[in-house]
Amino acid sequence: MCTTDAYNPFKVAQAAIDEACQTLGLDEATHQMLRNPMKEFHFTIPVKMDDGSVKVFQGFRVQYNNSRGPNKGGIRFHPEETIDTVRALACWMTWKTSVADLPLGGGKGGVICDPKSMSEGELERLARGFMRQVAHYIGHKNDVPAPDVYTTPQIMAWMMDEYETIKGYSEPGVITGKPVGNGGSLGRGDATARGGVYITRDAAKAYGIDLKGATVAIQGFGNAGQFAATLFEELTGSKIVAVCDTKAALYNPDGLDAKDVQAYKLANGSLKGYPKAKEISQAELFALKVDVLVPAALENSITAENADSIQAKIICELANGPTTPEADKILDAKGIVVLPDFLANSGGVTVSYFESVQNEYNYYWTAEEVDKALENKMVNAFKSVYDMSVDKKCSLRKAAYLVAIKKVADAMKFRGWV
Repeated sequence: MCTTDAYNPFKVAQAAIDEACQTLGLDEATHQMLRNPMKEFHFTIPVKMDDGSVKVFQGFRVQYNNSRGPNKGGIRFHPEETIDTVRALACWMTWKTSVADLPLGGGKGGVICDPKSMSEGELERLARGFMRQVAHYIGHKNDVPAPDVYTTPQIMAWMMDEYETIKGYSEPGVITGKPVGNGGSLGRGDATARGGVYITRDAAKAYGIDLKGATVAIQGFGNAGQFAATLFEELTGSKIVAVCDTKAALYNPDGLDAKDVQAYKLANGSLKGYPKAKEISQAELFALKVDVLVPAALENSITAENADSIQAKIICELANGPTTPEADKILDAKGIVVLPDFLANSGGVTVSYFESVQNEYNYYWTAEEVDKALENKMVNAFKSVYDMSVDKKCSLRKAAYLVAIKKVADAMKFRGWV
């Protein structure tokens, strides 16, 4: 997570807001409200470790803007977490829920920790400690957390249980991304990737690109990357030719079997040593001549240093903030279609919203119903952004900001805030 002055993610987010507000002609008060979080919380979490010692962790929760509805956003457990990263992600969540036309705002949380070095018991105590710090500031009518980097449905279940213990009543809608047996929604596991594939499919149609037999490279082979690999094969007939994780990058021009690669990683912990592909560097993966490139890892993966080497026709940003502003300009000049993160990966929060709806009604949908509702939302979201890009003669990223920010600005004005 790069937070230097040059690549501070929140400054990047604010710069995009500044440009969009200028294009929309918004007044200064509205501009200032949009570029700053409404609330943020900093706290410490003491956790008894397995060896009997107590370790103190630093945590954050940012509630960015709730003019369109309760704040919504994930919780990250990461050793390099920063408040500026959390602010930026809460900001992008605000635009993500807006561009998908969900009645929600944006929030994000994080804890500075290394979950890979922690036992299950330590993670549970950390999760419950986090909830004790934020329980009085969240809820299904106020702010609804969800899983994010290195947090899981199990961690969400522990947090929900702690919240209900504190409050003394059942409220499964306080958190989404829960296990299905604890009020989670079918279809949530692959929702981020599925939404991205739907967006890519519609973008390919709009720009005259045939995805049947098209080649796809995926950077990052965690949850979103793995599901993207299988869904591109199943839904579009595309061919996965390259994937990578933190240990290895694989390339096979004849195509990789996504489920076979997934099974290998599950069995071995990484892609290292996979026998049915050539091992290449991550830099070489980015430079492959493919139809679709999917950055599905962390922020700032595509920079001014590697953007010029990219030869993909479409970039589907499943990660949050994978492309720096400098890189964005290079990609735009090369004529590469970039599907911006808060549009391309909005499938996850969309199905999280569906989960909240099901929790409220205490009636649960089939997987087919969830997938169909998600597809409808993604089709409409892409159309609104594409139409704006045509109208304003601008990139899809700027168009997505214009669509999302206008909705939030209008909501604030209707409320009389500005």
